[in-house]
Amino acid sequence: MQRFLIRAALCLPLAVQAAEQTQIERGQYLARAADCVACHSTEGSAPYAGGLPLQSPFGTIYGTNITPDKQYGIGNYSSDDFYNAVAKGKRADGSNLYPAMPYTSYHLIKREDSDAIYAYLMSIEPIARPAPTTSLSFPFNLRFGLSVWNQLYASDLQLAPATDKSAQWQQGQYLVEVLGHCGECHTPRNSLGALQQEQAMQGGVLLGYLAPSLKTEDMLARGWNSSDLSTFLRHGISAQGSMFNEMYPVLHNSSQYLSDADHKAMATYLLGEQPGPAAVIATQALAQLSDSAQQGRQDYLNVCAGCHGNDGQGVPHVAVAMAGNTTLRQADSRNLLRVIEDGIAEQQFTGFERMQPMPGFAKQLSDEQLRNLLNYLRQTWGGLPADMSAAQVSELRSQVGH
Repeated sequence: MQRFLIRAALCLPLAVQAAEQTQIERGQYLARAADCVACHSTEGSAPYAGGLPLQSPFGTIYGTNITPDKQYGIGNYSSDDFYNAVAKGKRADGSNLYPAMPYTSYHLIKREDSDAIYAYLMSIEPIARPAPTTSLSFPFNLRFGLSVWNQLYASDLQLAPATDKSAQWQQGQYLVEVLGHCGECHTPRNSLGALQQEQAMQGGVLLGYLAPSLKTEDMLARGWNSSDLSTFLRHGISAQGSMFNEMYPVLHNSSQYLSDADHKAMATYLLGEQPGPAAVIATQALAQLSDSAQQGRQDYLNVCAGCHGNDGQGVPHVAVAMAGNTTLRQADSRNLLRVIEDGIAEQQFTGFERMQPMPGFAKQLSDEQLRNLLNYLRQTWGGLPADMSAAQVSELRSQVGH
């Protein structure tokens, strides 16, 4: 008996270490699911060391250092302090965090998940790097004013009842609404920067681009099905197009690392447990298009067809196809306009997939040429029969500084 107790005592530290390592590994996975590195890192610097400028209508907010450095990071935070920061927007000293930190979604995080992320962050290398000072315009620079804002908006997000839903659907709901905080971009905001929960997931404009609606009916109308959506989350590219703009780093920092089961759970939540059929839009013949769209055919051949193909078929590893492309199906064509004018840098996806850089054509296309090209793309492959007017195109261009 004594020998057994000695052996048990010797094994106990090993069991504790194994449990701690398991929690750290789980915390790393959850930190990726929550995309923590995206806002708390700058390109080329140490992960989680802070410094990323986050543009807002009220000024620039800088991502903080969340490495375990005791001077500049969170090395002096307890797990309680960390939970209060993540879920309640409160720093260890009791002051308010700005809601660029998405505690408006994270307030529903499970405590054990917060503790696991904390354990992971405490296991990484401390980086002694101060974050730049956030500078906002008056009165938004007064942190104490956030107490009123928090009373009004901090807990607005509440999860829809899920008692009659599968475990897969519930996991998807948690990943999309809470950890993935998708609504922080895909829900419109009011004049005070709060999410308008009455329009949850109906799409929002972010830095001149549209984060499109994630409502089930809208995603089905844009051609999404569960298999393609899971592929998109895993690889960043599918029959519906490729991730770009703010979604591109989401792939590299977050979604590519999730399990197949979690990708399927997210697709199940977004599209439903028994999703309806995805809309199939047939390519329209030139003779069926409006006069403006027919004129846009020549502009397409001039600036697009070399990479995307004369018939919109795309070229593997070069450019995505136009047929089936979800961006062309959006009634609000600001993303299509922005991509045409600004271009897209070379994109590296998972595995060996890549897309060559797309140049911007802002200086080559007049308002009329851009209008005709937009109408050609929207009508030929997007299933949107109505013309965009010259005034609409001019208004969109003015909004993005062109």
